[in-house]
Amino acid sequence: MSDRDSSRLGACRVTTIAQQDTNPPAQRFGTDGIKPMGRPSLITRIFMRIVAFVERMNVQFSKVGNPPIYDKAVFPWASKVEAAYPAIRAELERVLTRKDDLPGFHELSADVATISQDRGWKTFFLCGYGFSSENNIKACPQTWAACQNIPGLITVMYSILEPGKHLPAHRGPYNGVLRLHLGLIIPEPREELGIRVEHEVYRWREGEAVIFDDAFEHEAWNRTPHTRVVLFVDFRKPLRFPANFLNWLLLNLAVFTPFIREGLDNQKAWEKKFYEEAEALRNR
Repeated sequence: MSDRDSSRLGACRVTTIAQQDTNPPAQRFGTDGIKPMGRPSLITRIFMRIVAFVERMNVQFSKVGNPPIYDKAVFPWASKVEAAYPAIRAELERVLTRKDDLPGFHELSADVATISQDRGWKTFFLCGYGFSSENNIKACPQTWAACQNIPGLITVMYSILEPGKHLPAHRGPYNGVLRLHLGLIIPEPREELGIRVEHEVYRWREGEAVIFDDAFEHEAWNRTPHTRVVLFVDFRKPLRFPANFLNWLLLNLAVFTPFIREGLDNQKAWEKKFYEEAEALRNR
C-alpha cells in the first residue's frame, strides 16, 4: 500500500463492531475511479436500472438500519457461526494443502478485474445465487452446516488474501445483501491488515465475525508476510414489505445475468479440473 493510502487509512476512525453511528452516512451509488460493471446487452441495462430503483427502496425499508458496520447483537445467529470456528478452521487447513491450485477471484468473475487482476486474492466457493458446489461442500461439511444458521443465505466461500495484497476502494454491486467475515487465519501484526468500510476500519480476529454492508465504499489490505483467510458469506438484508419482496425477486433473477452466469460457468470448469487432478494424484 502506498504512503498516500496509509495516510488516508490512518485518518479513518478505528471502531469496534459494537460502536455505531447514530446518524450513519448515506450510501453512494458508485465509487470514484472505479469503472462500473457494465455490459452492452439491452436486457442487462434495463435490469441495472431496476436494480438502482430497488436499492433506494432497500435503504428506506431496512429493518436493521443502514450503518457501514453492524453491531453483531442485531444478528443473534452470528454467535452460532463463531462457535463453529474450530471446525471451520480445520476444514480450511485441508483446503489450503492445495492453495496454489485455488482460483484467483478474477478467474471466476471477470468483473472482479476492476479491483484485482492477479492471484493474490483467491477463493474456495461453496455456494452462490442458487448454485451449490457438491464437491466443495462435501469437503467442508462443518462449514456448510454452520452457515445454515444464517437466514437468507446467498453465498459461502473462503476468501484468501495473500501477503502484500490490496483490494482498492470499491462498492459492491447491490445493497440488498449484507456480508459476514469470520476470521479464520489472521496473521500478525494485526495492525498491518484490515478492511475499511466507509469511514470505519475493522481488523479481523480469529474466531470473530464482522457484519457489514458492502454497498458502502470499502477496501481491504494485507501488508503482513503471511496469508489471511476469512469465511466470506453474503445473506439477504432484512427488509420490510414491499422492499423485501422486490429484493427476493431481484436476487432470484440475478442468476440469469451475464455477471452470474459467467462466474458459475467458470466455477464449474475450475472445479472439474481441480477434482480430476485430485483423483489422478490419488491413483498415482
